[in-house]
Order: sequence, then C-alpha cells, then structure tokens
Amino acid sequence: MSRKFVAAVAQLGPIARTEPRSTAVARMMDLLREAADRGARLVVFPELALTSFFPRWPLEGAELDAWFETAMPNPEVQPLFDLSRDLGVAFHLGYAELTPEGRHFNTAILVEAGRIVGKYRKIHLPGHREVEDWRPFQHLEKRYFETGDLGFPVCDALDGKLGMCICNDRRWPETWRMLGLQGAELVALGYNTPLHYPPAPEHDHLQYFHNELSLQAGCYQNGLWALAAAKAGHEEGCDLIGGSLIVAPTGEIIARAATVGDEVITATVDLDRCQEIRRNIFDFAQHREPQAYGLITAPKTA
Repeated sequence: MSRKFVAAVAQLGPIARTEPRSTAVARMMDLLREAADRGARLVVFPELALTSFFPRWPLEGAELDAWFETAMPNPEVQPLFDLSRDLGVAFHLGYAELTPEGRHFNTAILVEAGRIVGKYRKIHLPGHREVEDWRPFQHLEKRYFETGDLGFPVCDALDGKLGMCICNDRRWPETWRMLGLQGAELVALGYNTPLHYPPAPEHDHLQYFHNELSLQAGCYQNGLWALAAAKAGHEEGCDLIGGSLIVAPTGEIIARAATVGDEVITATVDLDRCQEIRRNIFDFAQHREPQAYGLITAPKTA
C-alpha cells in the first residue's frame, strides 16, 4: 500500500493584538481550502496560531488568561474542525491551553476527521521569567507557560507515525531523537521566531539559517519528514521570520515559503522514504551506543 500523499504548510502573516480569534480562524480556513484544492491531506498551522504572540507583553491574571483556550475545540475554532472534516484534510494547530486545574501550556494538537488524535505540550521553553526593560520586546514564555508534561508522543495518523514539537524544541537534537526512537515518520511543528534576538544581536543575520539547519539535521539524523509553519511578518512592532519549510528524511528542503504573509506550500510526502535513512547510516538497532550517552540524561547543572 502506498503511503504517499500531498502535505501542506500554512504560514500565517502577522496577527494584530486586537484581532479576534474568529478572524484568524477565517484566514486559516481560507488556507485550508487552498491546500485542499492542491490535494493536501494534512495542513500544518503555526505555534499560537489563534492570536498575536502575547509573551512579548507583561500580563497578569485575567488579562493573561484571556489569551488561553479553556476548551478545544471551542465555538470560535469549531468552524475549522468542521471544514477539516468536510474536506477530509487533517491539520496541526498550535494554541495556548488553560487546563481545568489552572495550568498553562503552549500546546499543539493533531486533528484528523474532525477529532483530536494527538496532543503535545512544549518542553523547551525559551525566553525569561521577569520583565527586562532593556529589551525592545519581552519573551516571557518561561513566565507564562509550564514545561510540557506529555513527553514527546507519537500517534497513528495518515497511515503513518506522526509526532509534534513546537518552535524552540526544533533547535534541540534530543527532541528529534526522542521522536525518531519512537518511529515517527513525520513531525509537524509551528514557530514564532523574531528576526532580532536581543541577547545576541550578532546572530540576527543567522535566524533563517539556524531554522533550516535545525530542521534539516533533525530530519536526516532520524530519517523523518518535517513540516514547519511560521507565524511571520511585522507583528506589533516585532519582525518574525518566515521561511516555512517541508524537509525530506534525507535533509533536503522540498518546499520553502517565499513571503512573510499568509502562504501555502505543498509537497508530496512518501513516508516509505524514511527507510532510506533508517536502513543505512542511522540504523538505530545496529549503530546506536546508548550506554555511552549517559550525560544526555544527567541532571541539569547551573
């Protein structure tokens, strides 16, 4: 049986602070229709896709919680679920999750046939906890979100094994190896990545390069596909990179976004191509030596 299908990444341009979720959902529905018209069976949307990237502002209490979703789907997002079901197109969506117990997570879900079949909560939280006035914008993810508590799950979908990660996770090789060890054949992820990095501005010119480097290395070293969706463009005074990508298990870039606005890119994904890597250089059963990797899971040091 062929496990070849068209997959899409739906990059989003900026979302204003005052833009309601319904507007963002309407934009995503337009992109979902465009992807379906191209024959896509899966569409990947960005991290925190329903709102502007709120960790750039100091927020407290109810003003902060207003950026989080207490149910998924909810009435504002239900139209996207319905359209996905009607078109027969699965999708990946990032959003801020507030649990019934009052816990806050940066979350992504995989939806197939109108039903949530996978959930991931971001583990590698970047940024800082306290407001730092010297910054041109804040990055308060460590203040607003808890470290994800679901591990790196892999789910059965689209006749294959699919995993997820979120933004900064993509920079960490442990993310990809945890997914690869579980047999993930495709990883969906979204990101909001500023073009300017205040702690090390000498790296600003490398932001697109580091995005591609992380994705290509993760795919090659684990023999899997990646679909990476950016929230891009000039959003509330902050420039976010575009560069949404589809990367093959060989590490080759198959499709790349050309703009920093709403844009769909597509490619034909063949999950069976994962074996090109997994039967050769990165044959884990033959060539991994986990007894020598103890430092990787040693406790953190200051």
